[in-house]
Amino acid sequence: MSARSPLPVIAVVAAVALAAGCTSTKSEGKQGSGLQLVSKGTLKTCTHLPYPPFQVKKGDKIVGFDVDLVDLIAKDLKVQQEIVNTPFEGIETGQDFNIRKCDLAAAGMTITPERRRVMAFSDPYFNATQALITKKGKPYKKVEDLKGRKLGYQKATTGGIYAKKHAGTDVDLVEYEDLGLLLTAVKTGKVDAGINDNGALFDYVKSNPDTEVTAEFNTGELYGIGMGKGNDALRKRINASLKKAKADGSYDRIYKKWFGTTPQS
Repeated sequence: MSARSPLPVIAVVAAVALAAGCTSTKSEGKQGSGLQLVSKGTLKTCTHLPYPPFQVKKGDKIVGFDVDLVDLIAKDLKVQQEIVNTPFEGIETGQDFNIRKCDLAAAGMTITPERRRVMAFSDPYFNATQALITKKGKPYKKVEDLKGRKLGYQKATTGGIYAKKHAGTDVDLVEYEDLGLLLTAVKTGKVDAGINDNGALFDYVKSNPDTEVTAEFNTGELYGIGMGKGNDALRKRINASLKKAKADGSYDRIYKKWFGTTPQS
């Protein structure tokens, strides 16, 4: 996923009040060893739904690859994960960390230089790339094939960045707020193709056989877990949990559960 504009600063008074609120919240959330959480006993995870198979609501629960992975981190911290569904721009601009809406963000989020300027990242935990989805039988293999056609992308995503870079002026780009709206537009023919991360698109076509992934673009993207800048204690604990999960086989088990195979080395 990718870029949006920061939310406006309200006023000095509001900032002072917010700072005071953050001070008391930090005190309540102190976990020892320098670790500070928004709420004691809880690891608050910001995400933006739906983004299957990473995060999606099933019944009254939110499940997915990222959810299971952060559950392992929460277990190591001896706390419970609480998922906060929020617009992606609040995550991507770092605003959700600044206002202490969550401790971390797990949202199928690519590590980029722009995002590193407003947040810290864990070590990479997932290899991704961009892909093109169409209704079955369409001939589009690259963005340039869509001259005179409509290409949908999700707002603030690396897919959108890729589309804008390669589309030129001959492709009609259509922006959607979330992945669900984008995929519905492809399925119903409102757009001729859609671009997004390959993992999410391959998951979609499994249950929608009238669609297919016609191309993957080697963008070499890596997902990371985001958090507020300077939150070194939490970053170190997250990295330790990720390293442990990969060493003891927990990561591979979760990966196979959601993708049907183990990750390529």
